[in-house]
Amino acid sequence: MFYAINVPLSKLLLNHVEPTTMAALLYLGAGIGIGIMFMGSRQRGEKLSKTDMPFVIGMIVLDIAAPIFLMLGISYGSSSNASLLGNFEIVATTVIALFLFKEAVTKRLWGAIGLITVSSILLSFEGAESFRFSLGSLFVLLATVCWGFENNCTRKISSKSTFEIVIIKRLCCGLGSLAIALLKREQMPAFRYIALALILGYVAYGLSIFLYVRAQRVLGAAKTSAYYAVAPFIGAFLSFLILHEKLNMS
Repeated sequence: MFYAINVPLSKLLLNHVEPTTMAALLYLGAGIGIGIMFMGSRQRGEKLSKTDMPFVIGMIVLDIAAPIFLMLGISYGSSSNASLLGNFEIVATTVIALFLFKEAVTKRLWGAIGLITVSSILLSFEGAESFRFSLGSLFVLLATVCWGFENNCTRKISSKSTFEIVIIKRLCCGLGSLAIALLKREQMPAFRYIALALILGYVAYGLSIFLYVRAQRVLGAAKTSAYYAVAPFIGAFLSFLILHEKLNMS
């Protein structure tokens, strides 16, 4: 539910903040917020080691690319469609977990993933035009594939300190995205929009991933992502409430 607020509220902020800058601010807000939580926590967990570095680097690179693709997808398409297409992250995560990381996937979980996929397609129909793979949709799908790989990288280090993982992940990705935004010569928004993006990042990209990593310790990458499938549907409903995007029979 924390992550679900990301898409509709980001859609509003994208009227005032450019996409790559928006991705950077979301991540920086998450890193700063979880860092403050870390300073007040007594349970800090086991630190990352040198053997974890390949997964840490993969996690960071993929997590820089994914939100940039998502912000581009939101800016070119509708918030509700982006939310629903986000469910393809579950499929990508599970397939990668199975074939690359040899994680066990039960028949019941495959059935759930199949239903998630079918429901995502049905809910993404756009009348007579059917399921329209617009430029925005393609960017969102690219984001889900990046996050599918990133989820599995995070799973490999999820037994280590959740605070350390989230802080490194968010601050490095935020600074990387900010560097890209500066190279693209995107203009920095007014301070009030920077503050709002940082707060949104703390909740949607900070608290949500903190709980996600904790869940991966017990459930694994595939099952955690399947439970996470509720987020896009909440996001679509919030798009209806906040942005007044129309709901239809498809």
